[in-house]
Amino acid sequence: MLTYWLFDGEQLILRMACAAALGFLIVVLLSPRMIRFLIHMKLGDRPEFDHTGINELTRHKFATPTMGGMLIVLAIFVSTYLFADISGMYVRMALMVLVGLGLLGGVDDWLKLRAGAIAARSDGQAPPSRDGLKMWEKLLFQIALPVLLAHFIYIYGMKSEAVDHTGRLINAAHSFYLPFKANPVPLGLLAYVIITVLVMVGSSNAVNLTDGMDGLASGCMVFVTGVFLILSWVAGNQDWANFLHLPFVPCAAELAVVCAAMIGACIGFLWYNCLPAQMFMGDTGSLPLGGLIGYIAIVTRHELTLFIAGGVFVMEAVSVIMQVMHYKATGGRRIWLCTPIHHHFHLLGWAESKVVVRFWLLGALFAAAALATLKLR
Repeated sequence: MLTYWLFDGEQLILRMACAAALGFLIVVLLSPRMIRFLIHMKLGDRPEFDHTGINELTRHKFATPTMGGMLIVLAIFVSTYLFADISGMYVRMALMVLVGLGLLGGVDDWLKLRAGAIAARSDGQAPPSRDGLKMWEKLLFQIALPVLLAHFIYIYGMKSEAVDHTGRLINAAHSFYLPFKANPVPLGLLAYVIITVLVMVGSSNAVNLTDGMDGLASGCMVFVTGVFLILSWVAGNQDWANFLHLPFVPCAAELAVVCAAMIGACIGFLWYNCLPAQMFMGDTGSLPLGGLIGYIAIVTRHELTLFIAGGVFVMEAVSVIMQVMHYKATGGRRIWLCTPIHHHFHLLGWAESKVVVRFWLLGALFAAAALATLKLR
């Protein structure tokens, strides 16, 4: 009886609140033990950049415990499992994204940190290489996962035809929506797979690039995830979706519980990750967070809205791409002092706390702009 009452659609707000609270408590309460464990295992960060100025500015972060993202993954998984309806395919696949990318990031962090620490301790030579998994190895898994998911979502979406705001029978799962236009563009399976790969790979790597200052990535994730909590909630309610001219995706409302768990876990992590950070999330946290928000954008059909809401992450990724292209094209000239772009402002003399707070403010503005596009439809 309790299970029936709890998973009744009318209790969604309660379940979101419980998921957020539990996610927060798991991270906050377990972090002290996790920090001690990471120190014991010598899983500390070794800042090493191709810019002497950044190396000097980040010298104080040497040996800060890393791989704290394990707690984020645990908190989201437990909170989602307890308070979301895991009989739904969208929720089960969200957990698959979370665990899969968490393991990928964990292996990469382990190879960079633990293997290097053992080598340094055994031969007495200093700082080991930061090389973890090769780029092609990471990309292979990052591409294979969304390709697999895209096929399942597309096939599952064949059962999701519904009447939209114009009275037409439409399948939102097989359509592409623009933020400023109510009428969608039909998608074939190949186009759907390509979009899924681009969104999930791009978002996971963009969050990973942003994770370079204390509290930067986790703080910005709170704003982006807040937007998609609302979008998931609306997408799963046909009346609201039609009223706002948004795609209706049956069962997508359960992803709002996943978003709530993400918000709670990120806020909990900020408790120990704010300046000065006592623990970093590493790839173990950044890859699954980015991949999961990309997956939710795919399911709710708001890929371009993610581009707006995640404006800070887009800035970070684009700055790296432009720097590399310009560097190769001009034979060594740079656009910015150092990328990702938060390092550029740090080198200009901004205090790290100022960079982080200003990027948080930008994140809030981008989130507000993304929500404003709902009215413009």
